[in-house]
Amino acid sequence: MRAIRCSASFLFVLALLTAALVTAQQPEQKAGLDSDQDGMSDTLEQALLLQFAPRFMVARHDCSQLPAEFVPNLETPIVQVQDGTIYGQVFPEKSASGNLPSAGIVAEIHYYHLWRIDCGPHGHPLDTEHVAVLVTASDRDLASAKWKALYWYASAHESTVCDVSQITRASTLHAEQGGATVFVSPGKHASYLNEKLCRAGCGADKCVDMAVVPTGKIINLGEAAHPMNGSVFIASSQWPLLGKMTQSNFPSATIARLNQMPDTDIAWFNPGRHPTQGIIATSYTTEQAIAVGAGDTTSSLAKAGASTGVAISVAQGSTGNALQKTYKNTKHALCVSAKHVGKALSPQPKSEKPE
Repeated sequence: MRAIRCSASFLFVLALLTAALVTAQQPEQKAGLDSDQDGMSDTLEQALLLQFAPRFMVARHDCSQLPAEFVPNLETPIVQVQDGTIYGQVFPEKSASGNLPSAGIVAEIHYYHLWRIDCGPHGHPLDTEHVAVLVTASDRDLASAKWKALYWYASAHESTVCDVSQITRASTLHAEQGGATVFVSPGKHASYLNEKLCRAGCGADKCVDMAVVPTGKIINLGEAAHPMNGSVFIASSQWPLLGKMTQSNFPSATIARLNQMPDTDIAWFNPGRHPTQGIIATSYTTEQAIAVGAGDTTSSLAKAGASTGVAISVAQGSTGNALQKTYKNTKHALCVSAKHVGKALSPQPKSEKPE
């Protein structure tokens, strides 16, 4: 009987040790899980999403209240609650690697603030907006590596004539170890990396009476072909979310252009469109000048708007002054152009001989 009792005790202790060993191994198994099959574990992706989560500033009385959480496991996006939920996406980045200051492992992180409605001019149900950050690891041992942000991107009226999306170095925003502060325009929900840039679009944006979005959930969407956390709604044709998830916001050519600029600059992602936006922004007070001075106005605008066609300096808070000077220069160019055209169209005095 003694031998039997000893054997039973031994087996009991062995069972406890085995259970403890299995429990200790479970975190490692979870850490290695890669649900979206992009080569980065779910655990690492969530850690990066939390480390670089932006601080979103939104209008206190936005008609859509706060970014929304959507009902999971439905193919149609249906708002579950408007509570400030942010959706994320993390994937290895390759396209900009040739122009990066680091040759280590690089990842791109997207943060989507999804809204019930766009309630600005030409509004529509559902609004899909985002910012992005490019980060790099200190070494290839991802379990112990330290991550640092290299560049930030903010979408503002993306892929429209009013596109004023921006890109800049993380050091410019003092957001290398954590999230940047992002200003979201009321109604249209365009994202800006500087509060004063909110006036740089086609005239409809104005970031006033802003408040921090309450800290809420950050839900990993996974990848387009392998959604996570029930986010099958990403493929819905009711919004352009899928397209935003399948493209990089840090193309090699854009990074190369930015790296040639001063460290204090925020660059336009699409620099060539901004003279057109200058016309739209000032057209309320200069309609006559635009109408009669089309030829000369185009040339004058190109010269007056040259400083805003590429980048905006944010050193020592000078962005507002730069924008104001651009507005004045553009208005002056239009007025001068209108005068020149007016003189050309006016009949000459009879006593005056043409040259």
